[in-house]
Amino acid sequence: MCAKDTHEGLYSTLSFGDFWEWVMAHPDCILRAGIQNSVIYDDEDYHWHLAQDGPEIFLVQVIRGKRLVGEFVVYSDSVAYVQTLAGEQEGEVLFEALAAEESATPLVCFFVMSHGFDVERGDSPHRVH
Repeated sequence: MCAKDTHEGLYSTLSFGDFWEWVMAHPDCILRAGIQNSVIYDDEDYHWHLAQDGPEIFLVQVIRGKRLVGEFVVYSDSVAYVQTLAGEQEGEVLFEALAAEESATPLVCFFVMSHGFDVERGDSPHRVH
């Protein structure tokens, strides 16, 4: 699942459900996340809070102490799949949730992580580090 295609930098694709289950176990590995025109950056004073409200609504929040710094919502039915790419910096992995329907903005949201989802390494949604 994580075999890298060296021609395009593409690592793999995942269902949004599989990605969400995995990223919920790795919130401390998020470097930045966002939607089309907004980016939330990690900071040592921030805490990533990921939650699900029912089967279709996924909430991403960044909190400092008890104060909400930023948030966005993802509706799972708007996501076709998540593609995994090499990030801009060495050691970064980009996860892009792409739209289920054709639109002018195919990107629903993205997460830049400090590592990728690697089945060979034993990653699972329950592995937290």
